[in-house]
Amino acid sequence: MKKYTFIIIALFAFFINAYLTKAQPTTKDASVKVTGEVTLPLDLKLADLQQFKQTEVTRKDRDGKDHTYSGVILSEILQKAGVTLGKDLRGENLTKFVQVTASDGYQVVFALAELDKDFTDRMIILADKVDGKPLLPADGPFRIIVQDEKKPARCIKQVSGIKVQFAK
Repeated sequence: MKKYTFIIIALFAFFINAYLTKAQPTTKDASVKVTGEVTLPLDLKLADLQQFKQTEVTRKDRDGKDHTYSGVILSEILQKAGVTLGKDLRGENLTKFVQVTASDGYQVVFALAELDKDFTDRMIILADKVDGKPLLPADGPFRIIVQDEKKPARCIKQVSGIKVQFAK
């Protein structure tokens, strides 16, 4: 009987380990889905971000120390997805907003005009590096960094989705 109990426990441990290993995507496999009011939905992986122009933003951490984040200006990603920006961002299109979701369900919102270069000089990027290194697992692999915002609440970590919507 002891022999069978040991075999059952060993098989159970094997299957649980296989499940947990498969359930956690690797950084290489992680992606950000761009959906909603877009003409071309995107599923961006780390390699895809390297195809965009890279931008650096300096931001203070909670201890007041400066860090340099690098990534892609969010409006450039939205533009690739076919989101209404620039001269076409007027009228009803000004009611659009961008909802950014983290892997744990945390969400933040930006008015589409906050992201458009015709409306603001503030840089908001989808970062994948800090101080020249990949983001730590607790922060990445993707993070929104908002330049010069007093509170870091919208510098959302572990970004998994970006959805463009009309306000109702």
